[in-house]
This record gives sequence, structure tokens and C-alpha cells, in this order.
Amino acid sequence: MSDMIDKAVEALSKKFSGGFSSTAKFVIKDEGAIIIDENGVRAGDDEADVTMTADAETFRGILEGNVNPTMAFMTGKLKIDGSMGLAMQLGAALS
Repeated sequence: MSDMIDKAVEALSKKFSGGFSSTAKFVIKDEGAIIIDENGVRAGDDEADVTMTADAETFRGILEGNVNPTMAFMTGKLKIDGSMGLAMQLGAALS
């Protein structure tokens, strides 16, 4: 597992300390994947209701609050596969 994934799991665990009612996956290109579900946050590549894919720079910017998830999606830096409603919930939680 990459250092980026370890740090992302730690940061997302703080934002989603109560878990998430559905299953979401963040795929960080060339780094790995993270799952958020009712059990919390962990590294993994399981099936999910929504999958969001971005490069490490974009994902880091989203976590740090420097990149707006909606704008990243609109400009093609963040790709979403699955439930757009869940993606919007995640985006709001990350902002």
C-alpha cells in the first residue's frame, strides 16, 4: 500500500468517523483505492455504489480543501461512476 493511500485513509477516517450509509470508493491513479462504508474507511478495491477516480494531485487538493470536488468533476479531473447523489453527499462532506 502506498504512503498516499495510508495518509488518505487517515484523513478520510477523521471526516467519516461515523462511517457512511452506502459504499463509496476513491481510486487514486497509480496509488490504489480506498473504500468508505458503514464500517469506516480502509484501503481496498471492493465493489461500491459510487466510484470516484482522480490523480493523486487532485485527490490531495480535495482532501486539503484546495480543490472543490464539484469543480474537479466539471473540469474532468474527477470521474464519477455510479450514484451521482452519493457522489454529491461525499463532495459535501469533503468540503
